[in-house]
Amino acid sequence: MASTSARLLALLGLLQSRPDWSGAELAERLAVTDRTVRNDIARLRELGYPVDAVRGPGGRYRLGVGARVPPLLLDDAEAVAVAVGLRQTTATAGFEESAQSALTKLEQVMPDRLRRRLAAIRDASSSGPENTSSNVEDPPTDHATLAAIADAIRDRQGLRAFYREEPVELEPYRLVAWQRRWFLVARTPADGAWAPYRVDWLQLRTPGGRRFTPSPFPGDYTEFVVREVARTGWPVHARITVDAPAEEVLARTNPAVGTVEPLPDGRSVLVTGGDSVEIVAVWIGMLGIDFHVTDPPELVEHVRVLAERYARATPG
Repeated sequence: MASTSARLLALLGLLQSRPDWSGAELAERLAVTDRTVRNDIARLRELGYPVDAVRGPGGRYRLGVGARVPPLLLDDAEAVAVAVGLRQTTATAGFEESAQSALTKLEQVMPDRLRRRLAAIRDASSSGPENTSSNVEDPPTDHATLAAIADAIRDRQGLRAFYREEPVELEPYRLVAWQRRWFLVARTPADGAWAPYRVDWLQLRTPGGRRFTPSPFPGDYTEFVVREVARTGWPVHARITVDAPAEEVLARTNPAVGTVEPLPDGRSVLVTGGDSVEIVAVWIGMLGIDFHVTDPPELVEHVRVLAERYARATPG
């Protein structure tokens, strides 16, 4: 069981997150008895928080008028930016509930004029799923793992983890959000190699690694992630021979799609990847240039299926 002070903060947070709660719901969330909830409600009242009791089966509780902290000093544009950001975050896998709770609490500590504007944005808007360019569901982001990595970056503390079930020791440098994923740019102390690591593929171990002295990073973190993930950071990888020189392919290729290697015969190789063979097939089809697929076999078969499907879709 958490300490009394920690439990009171957790109880206050729950009361702020929605209009009212039953005693049983609060007890379940806090992993305590109904009697402990009643005692903690009494302590909050002693501290000046007006918690109203609502008659009904099991008893219900509501944070009353006057439960205020100093208003946030946000102007209209800042309030709108925060509201829009939190609204978008509710569609990010792993952050749905916490983002909605934060949006609710933010309304309660704003002056009336901004609170009305924030409520208007909330009521007049919704957010679709973030994964709009893939047929693979977004991996949930574990906020505790993300926070622990950020702490390690700040403290120059090494990490011990399993990465796709393989043990690794890392010196963490930067978190980069890209393509609905979080990546950690890190250096392996054993050989000094830099690489991006998908956070949802990392399972942190305790205790962590040793403290380290930072080394200069050779380049831009975001550009590094985009380039390296295109080559190695996807579940599906492919090398596509394209009937065009590297310069032409590069001119038609978003850096997020992959890297291009020239061939002696004037053609080139596109090194690419994606969440699925369907996504890779879409990307290479958008090149508008003849190409040849030999690997992986699943991609070869899917391109063959697509060719037959498109052939059936045309008249004659």
